Amino acid sequence: MSFGRILTAMVTPLNEALEVDYQEAKRLAEYLINHGSDGIVVCGTTGESPTVTENEKVELFKIVKEAVGTKGTVIAGIGSNSTKSSISLARKAVITGVDGLMAVVPYYNKPSQEGMYQHFKVIAEATSLPLMLYNVPGRTSANLMPVTVKRLSELPNIVALKEAAGSLDQVSELKRMLPSSFAVYSGDDSMTLPMLALGCSGIVSVAAHVIGDEMKEMVDAWFAGDIAKATEWHLELFPVFKGIFITANPVPIKALLNMFGHKVGGVRLPLVEATPEEIKFLQDLMESVRRAEPKEYSNSQISHELKAASAKPVASIV
Repeated sequence: MSFGRILTAMVTPLNEALEVDYQEAKRLAEYLINHGSDGIVVCGTTGESPTVTENEKVELFKIVKEAVGTKGTVIAGIGSNSTKSSISLARKAVITGVDGLMAVVPYYNKPSQEGMYQHFKVIAEATSLPLMLYNVPGRTSANLMPVTVKRLSELPNIVALKEAAGSLDQVSELKRMLPSSFAVYSGDDSMTLPMLALGCSGIVSVAAHVIGDEMKEMVDAWFAGDIAKATEWHLELFPVFKGIFITANPVPIKALLNMFGHKVGGVRLPLVEATPEEIKFLQDLMESVRRAEPKEYSNSQISHELKAASAKPVASIV
């Protein structure tokens, strides 16, 4: 199956008591699908998966899929550094009606390539849903190598990879080895266009929360063969791609969403709120972005929203 070209790794909205706000999660999911996203990844790293409980995850899978319906795909983040726990959550996710699963390379315990292969193999065999692998060595301390991905691609329901090793050489190796039917997605917003040029399928994005329409312009231009337009958008959006990681994800993107009226709340410890300096940086960053059509805000509206946000106490906007 095709998961789509732009998948947003959705934040998990929290209320003032830092409990999951399921109604806001529904609203945000609908907004994302209406603004450039073909699908949504629920409870990935951006969704604060390490601090969201299993019961909360299952409920989020359910309500986001209900909100999105057939308008987009919903991929459940079920991976952890415990194979047994990942299998348990995968089986529960199936019942919620999600379209696919995503499992990250096990973190902290640093398995060998054979260990990673066996880990993903038994997760894939636990359900019939299509599975996306997620390689992010900067967070896991272990790199899923292309030769291991090649082995895993031979399993019938392992169909995609979110690749965030930050190496175009590694992406080249992946595309050289893998069958054309196997989808490779960029896991870094700034690598989207370079990876599309290597034949990749799209992006699992953080930035699409706030520049989804613009990213759709870029991706659609590439697939339409308008390389100049795609490049123009890449260069225009590049500061945002990098700037939203001024501190630990998802702290900056949640701050921006709150500025734009999405009540996604704060973050759970050990993450902490953005500093006033970081918020000022994010405000300046978004004011500099050229907007695409269709859009939720005009340039003047963006300026108004950001100025209003900057006048509020920090605790109320992060």
